[in-house]
Amino acid sequence: MKPIKKFKTNLITLSLLSLTSPLAVHSVSAEETAQEIEEVVAVGSRLKGSASAVIEERKNQAFVADIMGAEQISRTGDSDAASALRRVTGLSLVNDKFIYVRGLGERYSSVRLNGAQVPSPDLTRNVIPLDIFPSSIIESLAVQKAYSPNMPAAFGGGDVNIRTKSIPSDRVLKLEVGVAHKDTNSRGFVYNGSDDDWLGEDDGLRSMPVAVTNALSKYVNGISDISRLNIRAVEAQDRGEAVSQQQAIELNKDIAKALHRDFGMVEKDLDPDVGGKLVYGDRFDDLFGLGGQFGFLASLAYDHEWSHSKGYTAVLASVDNADSNCGESPLACYSARDDKESTKKNVKLNSSLSLGYKIDDHDLTASFMKLRDTEDEASVSIYQEPSKSLSKEDGEVQRKHLTSFEQRELEIVQLRGTHNLNYDFLKSVNLDGLGFDWHYTDSTATTNIPSELEITARDRYEGGAYVETYTSGALGGDPFLYRFVDMEDKVENYGWNLSKAFYFDNSELEVKGGGYFVEKTRDYRTDFFKYRFGPSEVVSLADTSSQALGMGSYFKDDAVVDSTDVELLFQEPTADDYLAAQKIDAYFGAFDYVFKNDWRLSGGLRYEDFRQVALAFSRSAYDSALLQDQLSEEAIKDATVMEDETFGSLSMTYSQEGYQVRFGWGETIVRPDLRELTPVQYQDPLTDYRTLGNPTLQSSYLDNFDARVEFYFDGGDNFSVGAFYKDIDKPIEAQLTERDGRFTLEFENADSAYVYGLEAEWLVELSADMLGGAFFTSGNLTVSDSEVEILESARGDLTNIKRRMSGHSKYVANFQLNYDSHNGNHQGSLIYNVFGDRILAAGVNGFDDAYEQPINSLDLVYSYYPTFNTTITVKAKNLLGQDFEVQQNDVVIRSRENAQQISLDVSVEF
Repeated sequence: MKPIKKFKTNLITLSLLSLTSPLAVHSVSAEETAQEIEEVVAVGSRLKGSASAVIEERKNQAFVADIMGAEQISRTGDSDAASALRRVTGLSLVNDKFIYVRGLGERYSSVRLNGAQVPSPDLTRNVIPLDIFPSSIIESLAVQKAYSPNMPAAFGGGDVNIRTKSIPSDRVLKLEVGVAHKDTNSRGFVYNGSDDDWLGEDDGLRSMPVAVTNALSKYVNGISDISRLNIRAVEAQDRGEAVSQQQAIELNKDIAKALHRDFGMVEKDLDPDVGGKLVYGDRFDDLFGLGGQFGFLASLAYDHEWSHSKGYTAVLASVDNADSNCGESPLACYSARDDKESTKKNVKLNSSLSLGYKIDDHDLTASFMKLRDTEDEASVSIYQEPSKSLSKEDGEVQRKHLTSFEQRELEIVQLRGTHNLNYDFLKSVNLDGLGFDWHYTDSTATTNIPSELEITARDRYEGGAYVETYTSGALGGDPFLYRFVDMEDKVENYGWNLSKAFYFDNSELEVKGGGYFVEKTRDYRTDFFKYRFGPSEVVSLADTSSQALGMGSYFKDDAVVDSTDVELLFQEPTADDYLAAQKIDAYFGAFDYVFKNDWRLSGGLRYEDFRQVALAFSRSAYDSALLQDQLSEEAIKDATVMEDETFGSLSMTYSQEGYQVRFGWGETIVRPDLRELTPVQYQDPLTDYRTLGNPTLQSSYLDNFDARVEFYFDGGDNFSVGAFYKDIDKPIEAQLTERDGRFTLEFENADSAYVYGLEAEWLVELSADMLGGAFFTSGNLTVSDSEVEILESARGDLTNIKRRMSGHSKYVANFQLNYDSHNGNHQGSLIYNVFGDRILAAGVNGFDDAYEQPINSLDLVYSYYPTFNTTITVKAKNLLGQDFEVQQNDVVIRSRENAQQISLDVSVEF
């Protein structure tokens, strides 16, 4: 395009002018030719007024909030909601999925979709993983950090409301394709059937076979299982005659042979990551003569991504270890160490459809969303523990292979309506202009893990050289362990709001009220099967290290199963399944009073009737007295939580031409996760620790205080600084305990805690005319501190009874240096993010707390617009290449590679 010479202002100014004063662009450009006027408008429209819309919405909020629009997400090159939210003041990203608000853990953040509660497809957390929401469907992200009564009372650090795109103002058709490469992805592990699955669907081979399901129904009763002994007993009872040992062996092996047994790994070159997005929508006036406007917006997003990494987890040998002593050997500081190399393949396939109809003062929206995320993992780990003669020096190490396929799906149906009621009968009672909005959401999250196989064997060494990989009956344990997991989480959420504004000479008052209702059920089932070898059976799985990769296919041939002294056992703990239900009935009343356009006072009350039950049980207890005890009326009563509470909030704002001053207070609650309340053991993928729930956990109550000053300048520049304080009663904290050489993560209520801090945010133009464009900087900084106190009587094995809260970082910083060319052809951003160290888990038995170390992240995003409808974007992520680390007593006990990535995306609008 032809450069514009006379109207040289930055693109933020243009977007502000285009939104707040449509005539401004025209009047300033009056001296230009008609062609130049079109060019100015074209440049401004590319930003879609997003920056100014975000500023105006934040100014108009009655409570402290931060808004991130679609254009800001596009500028940073973030592909999903999780990545985008780490740019918001005081927010940090954990495991590329979960958001910590103001340095607090994910339990202190809540997520809603268009104001509705939806379930999480994550097995281990109540908070929904935000990486499943692609940026292509997001209109804006609203993070409210001060509580208001129209929000759920389960509010800690903040509430994230993902607002999806509605029907377009005109026809839109956009196609985007991309490719990416990670520096850690040159080679990786795959197993049979995993590398050629491009749609992320299970081929059916992994699912539990009918023969196994029938065997469970027939042989598993009380403490019985499908061992040879119990098969003989059950068959003898059914047949009325004795069953020989050989017959029982054959029956057991038939069941074992029904399982999928071809999980051998190979190492191969990994393909680049690829992805694509398609968005199509349109709007029609007076469709079919119905009047009003009808529109739709459909989107489809696909991502195929590989992630390969190396890392380790270790247990310290002594509290007196010094960092300088840890370089001598891999085991210099540790009593045990597990080195792991893992390859994961993620396939995301997301689709959505929104329909909208607007006529007069009525706006109706119906939407459907299906988000699917699958993860295929193949990993190899080597475990050493010298006290058990497990080290290369001792001649043996433990080898563990894991092959796993996990499919997570979230289906959401939403109906929403907004109505401005101006009927004559309402005018007669001075209720004209009554606002009414409602929503109904029905959503289901499912997680399925079929035939996860974990193989544990021994590598034998002589003189430091590898000799063979073997397993035997004498080793015991779980040499071949299968796991099947199914979870279904259903949430039905509906609500309504009424509002009415009253206008006086020098003031106005808006009164609001409404209801919010949630019904949630969860059904979690898991089954374990293992091979048990005969006492004298020794199985040589491999005699070369490369051959050892394929040991997951050792039993793929039926003849090998028949010739090996091995039987299949149903491995079931006392309680590893659970059922849970939750019901919330809530009502609120609120007011918003504005006096002389200077003072604003907002607040109200919210009443919530909360009921929840979570019951753990075991399939092995089916039809037995144990099951009757686990699901008895008394057990249900003991597992039931009932809370009947009222929560208040108050906010005051003083506004002038160029600034605003805000103060806020609110009472809220943080409730334990359903999983945390059940005494079921699981492996937490975030911490990689074995984790155990606690049915005695109690809810935490919070008093929240906020203050903020916001300054707004000409041209869109703005700056804000704020302070916050939270007082928490009975906070839920995670602590580590050591069992059988491994750490177990458990949850307990502390006595009290508090957190306080300062926040700053800015967007400032640096130069209006440099290198043919405008430079401006944006960013935010949060500095805070916290303390949690545990009563001496509840200390147990804890090392510190006063410390920072788990998950809390003392600082979180985001900085951006942005460039926009005057001709609209170029746009670039250099983006830096860092968070302070945070406690992953509290230490015990004299060991210090375990701290996740800061990660300095630096990204570069450049966009080129060869035409108005075409965008080419190059992104370089994690330029500093810093790895994930956890330290305890100044020694690294966990480490994992973080990949550096470069990507190319091309989008075209038709």
